[in-house]
Amino acid sequence: MKLILASGSPRRHELLTRAQLDFTVMSVDIDETPHIDEAPKAYIERMVATKADAAVEQINKALNEKLKNNQADLPESIIILTADTIGVLADGTTVLVKPSNREDAYRMWQQMSDNVHEVWTAVQATHVSLSSEKASSPNHNPVLQVVNQLQITERTEVTFIALTAEMMSNYWDSGEPADKAGGYGIQGLGAAWVSRINGSYTNVVGLPLAQTLALINDMQVNDIQVKEV
Repeated sequence: MKLILASGSPRRHELLTRAQLDFTVMSVDIDETPHIDEAPKAYIERMVATKADAAVEQINKALNEKLKNNQADLPESIIILTADTIGVLADGTTVLVKPSNREDAYRMWQQMSDNVHEVWTAVQATHVSLSSEKASSPNHNPVLQVVNQLQITERTEVTFIALTAEMMSNYWDSGEPADKAGGYGIQGLGAAWVSRINGSYTNVVGLPLAQTLALINDMQVNDIQVKEV
């Protein structure tokens, strides 16, 4: 079964590569703006589901173009993996996403300084396969249809040291925080701010690897059982 990582994150790509998985990468572009009063868990679950929908639509569009050009090499079955990572303050409701600018990063860091926060990652595996109708016409849409979806959410507790203005300034100037949830990377310079973690380290990086591999396996086992029925 073909595996697609629908994420442009180099960190997720690296983690799956370490697991020696055979996979391809695609990027999806969605609106990641939280809804008003949206709970953190509801937000990341919506994000991974929306990313999966966008990936399926993007793949179907590409396959339909191939059909039009008589270049149909259609996969029978695909697992699409989507993920979303956020930080959550100790109040359990304040979401820490990617900082929009220096001031936004400082605001988050001041709340995290000498305090505990959590990193939450939702991961969804979406199994798609050829439509029951034969994909033989350029007008056939969609080529692939969703068969099953499984989703998990992993949480890791992270404790920060007390941060000074100089530390925050130097870290922002490094360029590392800009594209990371909570404005820091535990796998990079941000590790100097972390005094302890409780839970999955790879989850803080951006993908809880052991749990994700189990999710993929569960999806594959489920697919085999469906075929046997």
